[in-house]
Amino acid sequence: MVQIGNVPEIKAVKKHLDELKEKGLIANWELPYENILTRLTAAIFFLTPSDNSQLDEIWKELETHKMLQYRLNEDKKLSELDWRVEFNKGFEL
Repeated sequence: MVQIGNVPEIKAVKKHLDELKEKGLIANWELPYENILTRLTAAIFFLTPSDNSQLDEIWKELETHKMLQYRLNEDKKLSELDWRVEFNKGFEL
């Protein structure tokens, strides 16, 4: 059973985002409410690229995780970062 806040799939994405930050592709990323998540499909990540010209490379990197979806974070309710990133195509529990 998965512990709340301790989800291997979420940890893998977080590690990948940290690696992209170390490579200089991502300036910053966030995962609000991380401590209550029980599955990757419920997680909403946010990121800001170091440079918008690197977005294609970022998306290509993150496609290694299933069901990648991303869009501009226009409402800025959960985060001030530029992009909203999810790993859930459609509604999935």
